[in-house]
Amino acid sequence: MMKGNITDSFFLIRLGFLKSGTPNLVKQLFYVFILLPFMTFGQKAIVPGSKDINTKFIKPEKSLYTVYYVKGSEWKNMGSLTYDITLANNQLTLNNTFTPKDNGIPTTRISTADAQTLRAISYSDETKNAKLNLNFAEIITGNFYSKKTKKDKKLKLQPKVEYFDFNLADHMIGTLPLDVGYKARFPQFYYNDESNILVEYYTIKEVKSYVYNSPRTGKHETWLVTVLEESTNATYNYAIDKKDHRLWQREMSMANGMWEITVNEELDYQPIKNKFNKEEVAQQISKGNSVIIGTAYARSDSGKKLGGLVNTAKKQFAPRGTEITLFPSSAYYEEWVEVNKKIRKQKKMPEVPLNTDFGYGIKKAKVYDDQGHFEFVDLMPGTYVVMVSFDFTNSYNYSYVSGYTNYYNYFGYQGSTTNYGTASQSYNDKANIEKRVTIDKDGDKKEVNLKEM
Repeated sequence: MMKGNITDSFFLIRLGFLKSGTPNLVKQLFYVFILLPFMTFGQKAIVPGSKDINTKFIKPEKSLYTVYYVKGSEWKNMGSLTYDITLANNQLTLNNTFTPKDNGIPTTRISTADAQTLRAISYSDETKNAKLNLNFAEIITGNFYSKKTKKDKKLKLQPKVEYFDFNLADHMIGTLPLDVGYKARFPQFYYNDESNILVEYYTIKEVKSYVYNSPRTGKHETWLVTVLEESTNATYNYAIDKKDHRLWQREMSMANGMWEITVNEELDYQPIKNKFNKEEVAQQISKGNSVIIGTAYARSDSGKKLGGLVNTAKKQFAPRGTEITLFPSSAYYEEWVEVNKKIRKQKKMPEVPLNTDFGYGIKKAKVYDDQGHFEFVDLMPGTYVVMVSFDFTNSYNYSYVSGYTNYYNYFGYQGSTTNYGTASQSYNDKANIEKRVTIDKDGDKKEVNLKEM
């Protein structure tokens, strides 16, 4: 595209010369030399420390992406990609880990750069076939170890231009002042033991408005940024949020019409409107004077019939040492239950995880005898969820036909009776029991049966 513009400019200049004569040539050439740098380098050159870089958009956080290979309408899940960004001592460190779908060996790349300029400081990775470590300076030093040849190569490299570490390039694009018509060009350093090329250039060809539709959080106004890898003509498309510059999706063209599409799984997705108060629930399970005592068992005293078999073991107590869980039933928790119930029904997206601080409100106790008994103390008034899960063996008596007795007399066969035997049968089962218990006033003692009917 840039080359076409330059050619068109020279074509117009040539027409001007033919029409106006030689004296006009000096004037035309003057404009050529004035305008040529802008025509040739009309796209901004972005290097570490450029004014266009605003690293406030790179937040210390962990994000998760799913990687797909897409051809036509077929999407194949290839695995997960995790970006873990930390900030310390004015340095940004990115831990980039790809885990294959088939639980293969993860590939980890770790890059460190200056937190303001994004100038590379160090890089390391380990793949199936090699290990690489680099320290960036005017002369790059490091080592490359081949697992195939068992050889360790000392590296001493000196690129002729400034560059970004390729592993940080996706995040660097998000720091730019993206807008309709924005264009730029930037260099990336990438070490390939089979190539002498150290730095390759990428061009931001187009930025336009786009609406990204998340299955979790709906529509988001984004910039769709199209980037060209100049050496291969590979195309990259980035959907970058207009407000916080988060990367929603990245597309990379591959051979034979295949695309690699990387989709943000929104680890920070939290549709629960009620807030979780960890200080409040921590006090509720430790600052009171109330007690809950109980018994955990499976099956009721009436016995259970199953396919004509009669249960002979009417109570199956939770074994000694079984863990009982208790936590306050808050508005947050009740909303969490309802939201996930709807998600399971729709079957369109993963369930919402509990708040990472939820553990502050959980209290544990263990069954202390062979009769399923447990107890909780120091509880404040309120409603609590008490739950238990345990395995047990159930047994049943049943009858079966053991044979027949035939009767004969002088005239022959007169009939027969059926003979029955009895036996017992056992099977393994699992009890999952949950119950809500309300303490009305401080000092109450509540008894509860955790039983599965």
